[in-house]
Amino acid sequence: MKLLFDLLPVILFFLTFRATESHKEWAGEFATQHFGALVSGGVVAASEGPVMLATLVTIVATLCQVIYLKLRGRKVDLMLWISLTLVTVLGGLTVWLHNETFIKWKPSGLYWAFGLTLWISQALFRKNLLRSTMGDQLVLPDAIWQRLNFAWVGFFGMMGLLNLWVAYSFTTETWVSFKLFGGTGLMLLFILGQGLYVSKYMPEEGEASAPAPGPGSGL
Repeated sequence: MKLLFDLLPVILFFLTFRATESHKEWAGEFATQHFGALVSGGVVAASEGPVMLATLVTIVATLCQVIYLKLRGRKVDLMLWISLTLVTVLGGLTVWLHNETFIKWKPSGLYWAFGLTLWISQALFRKNLLRSTMGDQLVLPDAIWQRLNFAWVGFFGMMGLLNLWVAYSFTTETWVSFKLFGGTGLMLLFILGQGLYVSKYMPEEGEASAPAPGPGSGL
């Protein structure tokens, strides 16, 4: 459920884009009629409609995630705040300037924010966020925790670059599909790889099992 909650804005972006891509004329007219005040010039072209509507849905979905957690009295992770800021600023620029390039930079900005958070915490504050999250469930040598931490830093750095390569090398339709399926798939494969790497440190049979190390809540 946590994974589904985290992916909800991405899923809604994909579904909205796919649903409106085959009805561009309607999408442009609908966006112009209902959201023209948010767009420079007040008119959304048919070719711009799907991305505009998908972007607006993503902004609202991310904001609703924050509101939901607040109303439930639960902590809003730093990464969700960063995600909300990025999607609001870059998504807002996409809508206002009729330029989908800005929203395409959002995943890269989020990946790099994740990576920088892990790196800065370790390098400047001597705090391993992976260990802080998983340390009660998985006992590992200090050197292994550091390797895992920097592996995630490298992974997020490369994912940010990969997102931009797909965004600039392929069609918007391809990028939208990669954003959901490619990014999520690579993340799961990376987590699986790390799980196999630390499997020899897992508790023996009969002891409490621990999940594979990952970036934790919001990371």
